[in-house]
Amino acid sequence: MQTTSKRRGLVALVMALLTMIGGVVAAPQASAANRDWLRPDATGTCDWDPVKYWVQRCDVWSPAMGRNIAVQIQPAQRGGNAGLYLLDGLRATEYTNAWVNDVNAAATFVDNNITLVMPVGGESSFYTDWNAPATYDFNNPVTYKWDTFLTKELPPYLEQHFGVSRTNNSIVGLSMGGTAAVNLAALHPDQFRQVLSYSGYLTTTIPGGQTALRAALLDGGLYNLNAMWGSIFNPRRYENDPFLNMGNLRGKDVYVSAGSAIPGPADEKYLPQHRAAGIALESIASFTTRLWSAKATATGVPHTAVFTPTGLHNWDQFGSQLIATKPRILDVMNAW
Repeated sequence: MQTTSKRRGLVALVMALLTMIGGVVAAPQASAANRDWLRPDATGTCDWDPVKYWVQRCDVWSPAMGRNIAVQIQPAQRGGNAGLYLLDGLRATEYTNAWVNDVNAAATFVDNNITLVMPVGGESSFYTDWNAPATYDFNNPVTYKWDTFLTKELPPYLEQHFGVSRTNNSIVGLSMGGTAAVNLAALHPDQFRQVLSYSGYLTTTIPGGQTALRAALLDGGLYNLNAMWGSIFNPRRYENDPFLNMGNLRGKDVYVSAGSAIPGPADEKYLPQHRAAGIALESIASFTTRLWSAKATATGVPHTAVFTPTGLHNWDQFGSQLIATKPRILDVMNAW
């Protein structure tokens, strides 16, 4: 009887241990915080990004571009379904999105219930679908189909692996990315509920606009403006002008801003040639944003326009605008 009792006790102990082990093994998948585990991607799994703050670097396959596109993603703190797309400037690199390099957006939103979506790359692309190879180097063609990637290929991936809704998104951009953000929100109204442009170029087909774009693209890597939206007679040039498609933004939360192109205290640390470039570029951004805002007001497109008393075309201006508009983003997206 004593031996039988001991055996029963041993069996019970083993069963208890197995139950505990099973609970420990299963626990991470069942109860892990939304940010604590790497999602699958086209290479197997995402990688932890060196920027930290739970940012993952994920490779997402783009059939349109025929390659993997890296996207830096910070999951929502508590698993919310809101997404915030952050678009880079003209000199976007293949290494990192500048929103986590020059301005640490991941640290800014570390306590909030919104997923940051920061695509990597797209130098001089305006995040649009190009009609032809982007550069004059036809031996190494660059195929840009960023509109397709951001609005058709990336959203299903974000929905499946990060829980981001395809219809509950905000989009932010600086400079080139500001132009693109307004265009994408206007051309894909079901995807984006909110759009914010910091120092964007919001009129692109006014007299001199195409010449300025051509010069910018040549300076930004010998990119061919005609390969983007076609010749001056191509309707796509006008479809992708924020000044002409703003009517599609009715019903959305719209915020546009630019600096005065007058140096402030934050600009003193820049070299004289960088300050000069910042003055010139912000003058254009300010002029086109003011023109856009005037037409939006005249045609009844609700928006907020902010023109800071100082500020050049640099990351101090862009970063300060992200901080200033953070409460607005979280309020509209219900993502505190």
